[in-house]
Amino acid sequence: MLWKLIVRYVRPSWLPLILVVAFQFTQSVLSLMLPTINADIINDGVLAGDTDTIWRLGFLMLGLSLGQVAANILAILFGARLAMRAGRDLRSDIFRKVGDYSEQDVQRFGAASLITRNTNDVQQVQMLILMSCTMLLSAPMLAVGGVIMAVRADATLSWLIAVAVPLMLVVLGIIVSRMVPIFRQLQDRIDAINKVLREQLTGIRVIRAFVQERRERQRFAVANDDVTDAMLRTGNLFVLMFPIIMLIVEVSSISVIWFGAGLVDRGELEIGTMMAFLQYLMQILMGVLMVTFMTIMLPRAAVSANRIGEVLDTDSTVVQVTPGQGASMPTPGTVELQDVVFRYPGADTPVLDGVSLRVEPGETLAIIGSTGAGKTTLVNLIPRLFDATGGRVLVGGADVREVDAETLWSGISIVPQRPYLFGGTVASNLRYGNDDATDEQLWRALEIAQAAGFVQQLEGQLEARIAQGGTNVSGGQRQRLSIARALVAEPDVLVFDDSFSALDLTTDARLRAALREAVGETTQIVVAQRVSTIVDADRIVVLEAGRVVGTGTHDELLASSETYREIVESQMAVEA
Repeated sequence: MLWKLIVRYVRPSWLPLILVVAFQFTQSVLSLMLPTINADIINDGVLAGDTDTIWRLGFLMLGLSLGQVAANILAILFGARLAMRAGRDLRSDIFRKVGDYSEQDVQRFGAASLITRNTNDVQQVQMLILMSCTMLLSAPMLAVGGVIMAVRADATLSWLIAVAVPLMLVVLGIIVSRMVPIFRQLQDRIDAINKVLREQLTGIRVIRAFVQERRERQRFAVANDDVTDAMLRTGNLFVLMFPIIMLIVEVSSISVIWFGAGLVDRGELEIGTMMAFLQYLMQILMGVLMVTFMTIMLPRAAVSANRIGEVLDTDSTVVQVTPGQGASMPTPGTVELQDVVFRYPGADTPVLDGVSLRVEPGETLAIIGSTGAGKTTLVNLIPRLFDATGGRVLVGGADVREVDAETLWSGISIVPQRPYLFGGTVASNLRYGNDDATDEQLWRALEIAQAAGFVQQLEGQLEARIAQGGTNVSGGQRQRLSIARALVAEPDVLVFDDSFSALDLTTDARLRAALREAVGETTQIVVAQRVSTIVDADRIVVLEAGRVVGTGTHDELLASSETYREIVESQMAVEA
């Protein structure tokens, strides 16, 4: 998967890649020329006392060194651009892929893991591409070229290369094989610590309300220690790796001088040639050492690439229609469920079983039932956050599976059970439903949602700052702003998923009265726990264990549905 990703995201930038290869080749060639010229200076210039030769070859070496530096700088420059572009494209593709996921797919990976894969994991692959451009390309050129030049300089000492290089490769292979499972474990533990931190930051008020700071500190400490333990184990391998590599390098240098000195003493080898051989051996070992740096990054990048590949290769369980080729919706505002069944993967029993209902344009349908009855799952099927596992869901007279996603969503506004506000201003949050909405439209929606009063008291009013998640406003204010945001979109179908739970009874009543007067022919589907919220609905559906056990008006259900009567009586008893 790693090389598949690299090829896929580096190949479009072929020109920078060609330039990187060209500059790395130039740098390697110049590096291989320098020891030979140095040997000529020692052998021909110094020993013969030829000053002109020394100056001429010296200036040549200086020019080659400057050329080597320039080629190295340009190779790193284009390599960095190549790696940054690949990282940018990879993050963009992951974001688009996750954006197409159904809620079920997101839950499968977990939000914390998806964030880690799009940040930390992409960074590992990106750094590998950068290091490949700066080290991996030049390493084999130096190693192979160094072997050729060293053998040309003196074949007698070549046996030292045959011993040192395989020994170094064996050591690297053993250590790297130990790193791979540790890196895989490390990435999983980074997921875990991100999950813990995300939960703690999101639920900080709950933690403080129940005085659980100590417990959460301990929970974070466990996750933190797990990450530290994995990093220490990789660090221990690094500590073991570099001394062994440097020992091989130093012993090889000493061996060249030891055995070369004997050849020089017998007149079988010139001093300059011995020094050149030593430099070539160093270049060969440095090439292997560069590969060492790559092998350090390779296992972790490979694990990260596999995790990224899982995201990119996972198709959404909700298969979207090709834009522009979806079915039309001939009767906007109608919603119909025909014998709908929904079962979570691996579940023994369905959440919804044989649910059938129809809502006409302008009608208000209320859904009530005990906790776990399937109310939220039902309304999530309407905007196709999930796909029904049986039966059909029709919106505007068309099966939601056959309608283009944007067309479907543009006709539906949903106020979720847990309202969420984005960081920005009141206006930017309200315009999330309609970018072109005027200030007058925003105030109108706020008035209907019973939110105009508290917004007028905020500093800046429509431009008042909203923290991420809406943490700087109360729960009831978040709900009312979420309702106003849905109204700004002016949809054909409004879905309220227990969206009045944080409102007091007076505000709830005023809001429902304003909605009846303002929305006109807009279809309303209201999920509620409080009977007082739905008594005026045109029709009420009672759910129990995923089945419809009663349908009618409030008065009709009081007379015909035992389940509904029990709900009403239980709430009346609590209020009394």
